[in-house]
Formats: sequence, structure tokens, C-alpha cells
Amino acid sequence: MEIPILTTFLFNFIGEKGWAHIPEEYLLLFTITAFIVRLITLAVVFYIAGVIVVGKRRALFSDAIVISLLGTVVGIICDFFFRSSLIGAILSLFVWLLLIRHYYETGWLGALAVGILAVIIAVVLSLIVLFILALLLGFTFVLSGLLVLFLLL
Repeated sequence: MEIPILTTFLFNFIGEKGWAHIPEEYLLLFTITAFIVRLITLAVVFYIAGVIVVGKRRALFSDAIVISLLGTVVGIICDFFFRSSLIGAILSLFVWLLLIRHYYETGWLGALAVGILAVIIAVVLSLIVLFILALLLGFTFVLSGLLVLFLLL
């Protein structure tokens, strides 16, 4: 795929159309791909945060994958049943902390520290990816990407 076509697709996807821009026959493929990319990204983030907070002995990459998988599935279920309400967000956050606490064998404060550090690491990795995309696609793309990032936060 050429860079201008990729840039146009990304601008259309980030813009007002979003998921509606994807053709119907590719929607399942994009959903599965987005899920796998989210799972791998979260696993790396939780592994790094876990190693920093609880140590390499208790923070295994396989545990980070399980935390990411179960947390993402529970988050999807909470979104489905509670439709972006505060109850769903609190329940999802509680489940994430419970998963971190269980798999990393730490207390509630340790789980909270891993969660906070994971958010910080995710933001830093997002900025690094945006910078790399800026070098590859041009700085106009970065400005729109930073705008989207700040709107999501």
C-alpha cells in the first residue's frame, strides 16, 4: 500500500467516519486484528509495569497475556451490559486490579501501582509510535494523532 493511500485511510478512520469507513466484508477482520494488537500491546505494557513494581520473579509474560486477555474480555462485557456508564467503568477497573493482584501475587496497593504505571507506559509508548509515524508519514499526521490521543484521554 502506498503512503498516500495509507495516509488517506488513516485520516478517514480517525475522522468522523471511524469504523463505519471499513467495508462490511472486512469488519470482522479489522475487529479481530484490533483485538490481537490490543492484546499484545497490553501484555507488553503490563509485563514492563509488573517487572518494575513486583519484580521479574512474579511478573511473567504469560501472566501479562492472561491479564490482558481476561481484562479486555471483561471490559467488552461491561461495555455491552452497562453501555459506557460509571458502574461499568468501576466494575471493569475493579476486575483489572483483581486480575493484576491475583496473577502478580501482590496486594491492592501493588496492583494499583502496576495499573498506574501501565497507564504511564502506554501513554509514553503511544507518543513514541506517533513520533515514528510522524517521521514516516509527515508531521501533519502527528498533529491529528496527538489531537485524537488527547481527546481519548
